[in-house]
Amino acid sequence: MPVPILIRGARQLVTLRGPAPRRGRQLSDLGIIEDGAVLVMGERIHSVGPSRRMENIKEARHAEVIDATGKAVLPGFVDSHTHFVFPASRLADFERRIRGASYLEMPQQGGGIPSTMHALRAMSPRALEMRARRWLRMFAACGTTTLEGKSGYGLNPASERKSLRVMQKVDGQPVGVVRTFLGAHVPPPEFESRVDQYVDLVIQVMLPEVKRRRLAEFCDVFCDSGAFTLEQSRRVLEAARDLGYRLKLHAEQLSETGAARLGMELGATSVDHLEQLGGEDLEALAESNTVATLLPGSVFHLGSGCYPPARRLIEGGAAVALATDFNPGTSPTLNMQMILALACTQMRMMPGEALAAATINGAAALGRADQIGSLEPGKYADLVILEAGDYRELAYYFGMNLCHRTMRRGRWIHPEPPQESPE
Repeated sequence: MPVPILIRGARQLVTLRGPAPRRGRQLSDLGIIEDGAVLVMGERIHSVGPSRRMENIKEARHAEVIDATGKAVLPGFVDSHTHFVFPASRLADFERRIRGASYLEMPQQGGGIPSTMHALRAMSPRALEMRARRWLRMFAACGTTTLEGKSGYGLNPASERKSLRVMQKVDGQPVGVVRTFLGAHVPPPEFESRVDQYVDLVIQVMLPEVKRRRLAEFCDVFCDSGAFTLEQSRRVLEAARDLGYRLKLHAEQLSETGAARLGMELGATSVDHLEQLGGEDLEALAESNTVATLLPGSVFHLGSGCYPPARRLIEGGAAVALATDFNPGTSPTLNMQMILALACTQMRMMPGEALAAATINGAAALGRADQIGSLEPGKYADLVILEAGDYRELAYYFGMNLCHRTMRRGRWIHPEPPQESPE
């Protein structure tokens, strides 16, 4: 049995205890314990409370003690939307965008998702895995303990399987990975003039095969200009639902398509992006169980200035989550702390709302709010110790990394524990 760990003396222990997902005023109810402590036994949290009381618990008497005096301790970030398995950056696209090219013009100039597709198809699984492991170490260093990873850069059966297998192999190395099949990301060039045939390939071949091999839990579709129509998206998602996938949807990013409403109708766990969300759909989200996942990093990198209506969503009662959308084309950041800063300065979310959206509501967007996202007895011991005494500093010091230590399932994953030397 592993030695218990008692993290004590936290200036702020941000527990986020309570219902999930958080809505409205609940987003600001962080359950902070001053001079707080958390007792970890094995992979899970045994108890939380004031340090003086926790030190007298029988199980804490022989625990390894971690002194968090002057520091804030909070749940590990849950990044519920990433595309972290990719072969290379898109630096040429970055320069094209600075010169004035739009997102939809990139493929016509030799860039965009098709350029990533060609590179991924050519890359060996081992090389792709090494890149993925590097990113996961960096996620951990910034305080993320669980993330969702999407396929969608292979766009044929073999390459989509390759991406998902890489995610399966690196799960827990050191960050937990929830896998999503995004074969319907954009039509690949070889199907440019026959998109419906590609949709048939996704439905008849890719979805059943991925499900049979247990390579993905969720299915996502990019419903937008230059990607898939509402009807094509419906076909894929209904087929996925019939096979037992949980659903997600890229919705209302570049144009208002009705994708958010489709996601709610089909019971999607989340609809993501929502920069172009209309008023009626905004009201419907507040009445639904679907999480609205906002991705301000992509708006920032694209330079569009069109951020999703976070304040209206929150005040309307929708469940709002935040994620990085880490990818090589539109959001090359994996630091959730930067996302919190953008949420506060550009979308007028309060720091507490942003933190809840990046933890417990991120967990809800992955269907895991009963396991992670808050510091409560029985949940996995996924937490972050900050090099700061107040959680609000995460959003205040933008572009910085205030993560001192990161724990996942009771094990320190940042800084990485020293490797034992072979005898």
